[in-house]
Amino acid sequence: MKILLIEDEIKLSAYLCKGLGEAGYNVDVVHNGVDGLHMAVEGSHDAVILDAMLPGIDGFTVLAALRKTKQTPVLMLTARVSVEDRVRGLQTGADDYLVKPFAFSELVARIQVLLRRTHGARDASEPTLLGIADLELDLMRRKATRAGQRVDLTAKEFLLLTLFLRRKGEVLSRTEIAEQVWDMNFDSDTSVVETAIRRLRSKMDSPFEKTLLHTVRGMGYILEERD
Repeated sequence: MKILLIEDEIKLSAYLCKGLGEAGYNVDVVHNGVDGLHMAVEGSHDAVILDAMLPGIDGFTVLAALRKTKQTPVLMLTARVSVEDRVRGLQTGADDYLVKPFAFSELVARIQVLLRRTHGARDASEPTLLGIADLELDLMRRKATRAGQRVDLTAKEFLLLTLFLRRKGEVLSRTEIAEQVWDMNFDSDTSVVETAIRRLRSKMDSPFEKTLLHTVRGMGYILEERD
């Protein structure tokens, strides 16, 4: 899932970006209303976290302009606590409202609710359990097991394994993996993909008798069960 964060407080935006990244989201960050509106309209994001008070144009104006063309879920952040301000945000088109200061866990919970609500119809047709051989991934509980044993994964490793399981039997190039798990501007010439693959293998393959994640020389990687 890709999130656009429009927040002018540098420290807060850095904190939120780091936390959301660790929670498994890809995050684009913008610090003013003009650039935020441009990215919200032109970009492809699953949700927008929008501060009400922004330089350039304020969050309410950004939201009103966005709603003319797109219905991307929007969670507004604000230091304003009056009922009138919250009503204004919701009437302008916000899907939810969170007053500063807030707990990060509440922000993540609200984002999850928005995404479930928006993508519910699509998600209902998608499996929540993925697997191959004795490897199983529970998307709802964010839990991986192999041969009944828990496999502890980082957020990026979880996304990486999800990609392989959804595309099992297909050869995935390093560039495609980088685009899907990191972001479109990721430099796939670095060793980040190889490092992530190596760490994933050490957890899901090395402790077990059968290897599931294979290297296809000169092409990429494939997740499949081989005799």
